[in-house]
Amino acid sequence: MLMSMTGFGRGESSDKIHNFNVEIKSLNHRYNDIIIKMPKHINYMEENIKRLIKKNIKRGRIEVYIDLEYVDDNNIDVKVDIPLALAYKEALERMANTLNINEKITINHIVRMPEIVKTERKKDDENEIWLCLKEALEEALDNLIDMRSKEGNQLAYDIKEKALNIKNMVREIEERAPLVVVEYKEKLEDRVEELLNNEYELDESRLANEVVFFADKSSVDEEIVRLYSHIDQLTECLNSNESVGRKLDFLVQEMNREINTIGSKSSDIAISRLVVEVKSEIEKIREQIQNVE
Repeated sequence: MLMSMTGFGRGESSDKIHNFNVEIKSLNHRYNDIIIKMPKHINYMEENIKRLIKKNIKRGRIEVYIDLEYVDDNNIDVKVDIPLALAYKEALERMANTLNINEKITINHIVRMPEIVKTERKKDDENEIWLCLKEALEEALDNLIDMRSKEGNQLAYDIKEKALNIKNMVREIEERAPLVVVEYKEKLEDRVEELLNNEYELDESRLANEVVFFADKSSVDEEIVRLYSHIDQLTECLNSNESVGRKLDFLVQEMNREINTIGSKSSDIAISRLVVEVKSEIEKIREQIQNVE
């Protein structure tokens, strides 16, 4: 099944302490590039997250947004730096005496000072928080993969249609190619007879050699065989369950190379027109596979 590289998925999970909301967005990219944005105090989960994503997604830029809320405030520790508070109190009293200010130093003055009161999260149970996060992450991945799969099916259908069009046009080139040699021979005979004006006998052997040389020079049999092979391989890739984006890209490059060779070898107008149409279809496929995993 062909997979697109673009998609979006959302997941949510909760336990007695944690409430996770996860959003995953995937975009086109040559490699598997994962960007994670989450609360700093759970950064140690990054490798677990990447490992799970890479298991399911082989290619694309993956942006992960993780939001964590705590269900209640029992997980918060409040710490007061008493030595620092005493130092602030003494400093404020010295300043008041020096400036002849008769205002009494109160708790309100001290708690406003930096670093006096700190709130910290109690240490999370790493296994517990991972199990909760994993549930939300897997739900988001399932939704993302479902969207990528649906878009992939549409891409596969479109590419197959274009590949069939190319195959039909290559078949027309294959049928037309032998006729080009016959027409060349007839034109050559007519031209030679016109120039000789029936005063000299036509040298059939030299004429045959010229036709053979032209036929060999303009032969596109090998290119056509390889084109058929590339088209068949491309179609097989579209039905694969593996990540085939890079292979498709290579096949399209090879198809383009073969049709360019055919175009350079042929001086026939009909074949030249078909070459242009084939190149146009190949370019459309190339644009489509930029979005394939």
